[in-house]
Amino acid sequence: MTHANVAGIAVPTGHLIGGEWITSPQTFETRSPLDWDGMHLADVARGDDETATAAMAAAVDGFDEWSQFSVAERAAVLNRLADLIEANNHEIAMVECLDMGFLYESMKERLVARGALNFRLYADLIVQHADRTWPAKNMSNTVQRMPAGPAVVITPWNAPFMLSTWKLAPALASGNSVIHKPAEWSPLSAALLAELTIEAGFPAGAYNMVQGIGSEVGAALVADERARRITFTGSPETARHIGKSAAENLVPFTAELGGKGPLLVFADADLDAAAHRAAWQFDDSGQVCLAGTRLLVDESVREPFLERFHHHTDQLVLGDSREATTDIAPMAHPIQRDRVHSFVERARANDDTIVRGGNPVEGSLHYEPTLIEPASNNSEVVQREIFGPVLTFQTFGSEAEAVELANSTAYGLAAQVWTTSHERAERVGQTIRAGLVWVNTFLVRDLTAPFGGCGLSGIGREGGDYALDFHSDLKTLMILDNSTA
Repeated sequence: MTHANVAGIAVPTGHLIGGEWITSPQTFETRSPLDWDGMHLADVARGDDETATAAMAAAVDGFDEWSQFSVAERAAVLNRLADLIEANNHEIAMVECLDMGFLYESMKERLVARGALNFRLYADLIVQHADRTWPAKNMSNTVQRMPAGPAVVITPWNAPFMLSTWKLAPALASGNSVIHKPAEWSPLSAALLAELTIEAGFPAGAYNMVQGIGSEVGAALVADERARRITFTGSPETARHIGKSAAENLVPFTAELGGKGPLLVFADADLDAAAHRAAWQFDDSGQVCLAGTRLLVDESVREPFLERFHHHTDQLVLGDSREATTDIAPMAHPIQRDRVHSFVERARANDDTIVRGGNPVEGSLHYEPTLIEPASNNSEVVQREIFGPVLTFQTFGSEAEAVELANSTAYGLAAQVWTTSHERAERVGQTIRAGLVWVNTFLVRDLTAPFGGCGLSGIGREGGDYALDFHSDLKTLMILDNSTA
């Protein structure tokens, strides 16, 4: 098996298929956003149609064994994997820091722990689950969850480790085997996770991991008629292609596709708290689908809000993701940085006002925290997801106008409402079209709650029992009561 040395950590560079590490004739390279020109991390196996076929065959065989594990046995393996994630916290955090650019301290303190928690949560949920049973028409009726079969799990390049565990945990807990396809921009933390699944005791083929380019090996995986579930996080454009393959084979499909979240600030809000949180939407260089990227502020508090927002933004430190003093990481890839800048350049050309920022930082993949006041609500920077450290600023004159602006894009993943009025929080929260609405907070969520979006933000719901239901085939067992027949 071939490994890359990443900051002294041995990282597998092949595919894990049927419990064995295999290579491919071709590779693709992954470089560090911390020093794109000077830090080559690894040459990773580039899967193809043959790789996809082998992985699906292994998943079919692995499903036969894994699906026969009892709930208690599955839960024990999931908990062992959680233990191993916690024991390898530093290694996972450092590899993802170098591979994707995520802040090391944030990875170590929050996201690796969240990855372990995802597996523990689903270990608990499957043990706690009780089949629904009721009598009717002299029959006992019982609804049972059956493992569905091999699941193709395609994960994104932002926060790749945590989002991988978020998707893999319910699929594996349900008794499905999986073929995991990580994003090619940040593939290395998934390789560490794959190693840990072996140590945790998953049977061969229960967990498979295939590296490569999405349009190549990913397309082959989702087109395989043996796949019984497909779950994807990424762009609407890619989701449309995957959805066509899923429809062709009648395979249930969930997609989490990003957002264009509104952050509403009413005049009665704690302006400093709201402005501080607004400035922190630049976290991870804005590469967060849940971010409130559209600041919608009551016109009566426009200036005091902006003063506070600029103060908090000025405190943010752009730097090396390995340093504890760094607040804003570089962007994950030169392509993404250039894409973000193209949005800003078109905004300039279209007479939108660049309030602050608006330029890449010379000599790095950082991009200046940017605020744009659009000439119109129809401006591209308002209506399209940028996925970078770029926020828009608009004002409203009434609660009705605020809600109208909040609901004026094709997206509907998450929203924030800042107000001290409980009545307004209830009223506005109920009228905003989004899968998740936070009031006076952000990024705090019960993991058993449903997660997903409306419109271009996605199809279906993840989280808690919602994900377990998706990854299962439901069966109703009906038994005649002979004593009353």
